[in-house]
Amino acid sequence: TAVVTGISALPWLIKPLYGFISDSFPLFGYRRRSYLVLSGLLGALSWSLMATLVDSKYGTEFCILLGSLSVAFSDVVVDSMVVERARGESQSTSGSLQSLCWGSSAFGGIVSAYFSGSLVEVYGVRFVFGITALLPLITSAVSVLVNEQRTPGSLKRHEETTPVSLKGHIPLVSQGFIESSKQNLIQLWGAIRQPNVFLPTLFIFLWQATPQSDSTMFYFTTNQLGFTPEFLGRVKLVTSVASLLGVGLYNGFLKNVPLRKIFLATTITGSALGMTQVILVTGLNRQFGISDEWFAIGDSLILTVLGQASFMPVLVLAARLCPQGMEATLFATLMSISNGGSVLGGLIGAGLTELFGVKKDSFDNLVYLIVLCNLSSLLPLPLLGLLPKENPDTMITENADVEMKSN
Repeated sequence: TAVVTGISALPWLIKPLYGFISDSFPLFGYRRRSYLVLSGLLGALSWSLMATLVDSKYGTEFCILLGSLSVAFSDVVVDSMVVERARGESQSTSGSLQSLCWGSSAFGGIVSAYFSGSLVEVYGVRFVFGITALLPLITSAVSVLVNEQRTPGSLKRHEETTPVSLKGHIPLVSQGFIESSKQNLIQLWGAIRQPNVFLPTLFIFLWQATPQSDSTMFYFTTNQLGFTPEFLGRVKLVTSVASLLGVGLYNGFLKNVPLRKIFLATTITGSALGMTQVILVTGLNRQFGISDEWFAIGDSLILTVLGQASFMPVLVLAARLCPQGMEATLFATLMSISNGGSVLGGLIGAGLTELFGVKKDSFDNLVYLIVLCNLSSLLPLPLLGLLPKENPDTMITENADVEMKSN
């Protein structure tokens, strides 16, 4: 299971590369539409093979890798389209666009969590794989409707401007690709090193890098409390609903609030509510007549709503920092930096778990680990000054300066 999980995660570790490809090399004249079609076809191929031909672990791992690559690439392309649409808009409009995207994702998670288990039980896994293979084709079909201006290819430009023989095109085209890549890398670096891009990115990284105890809590609920896979599936359904509620909370009440206030409020509230896990670990909930299962569901619901609501400003901020022409590359880079902070937080949490002597069958010091992890989430708050002080709508003017300097 760990190997399969690791393989499926590999394509997500190089998302900036997909953004760079999409920004730098138009496919059939389009930077977005063509790659969406290609990603959909790749995803349909991987799940079709899983539904029909694959019967070995290596074939399964290969198909999972292809499917994950399809989703990761299309995710980068769609993110860049949202960034393009949000450019020049108010924070409210940008927040609404991100809310629409993540709300749709949460709704898909609800449908998947509700139907996948029952369909597998009734019809079998290959039938479910076959149904899944149809979904990426919807992406390919809908991408045709994307309103995108055609970009002339490098070869065509050279044909129009350079009167040389066909053999002479090969080095010229290669040189054009290299020059285009070089310019995009310079533009990316020029954007990242601007203070109003670098400093907020640094805060987001540090905010995500605080230690986590999620993995330890998972082993506690399964090994100590005896939560079954069926019950964990129900919790997954609840968290999907909670994600949708979190998106609605942000879109309805928080999208016009300055970033510093959002991070201050959600971080303090999240740290306080995270302490409720101590109640589950110590069994205090049972003294009040609340079963472990119901308490875990309620706890997951509340924490997921808050977590999703606090993560939405990160997406909005990242989208509004991207200069024109580098939407896919820079947004994917910013998200990878954020994910890198989360990975670092997980590693620090693992180190603290080892330090406290908490193991799969020994949870004596788990309470102290939970308290420390939740208190440490408050550490980035003194660095809130790295975020824009004024209303983020005024960042539109500043972003124009970033775009000019990076160009």
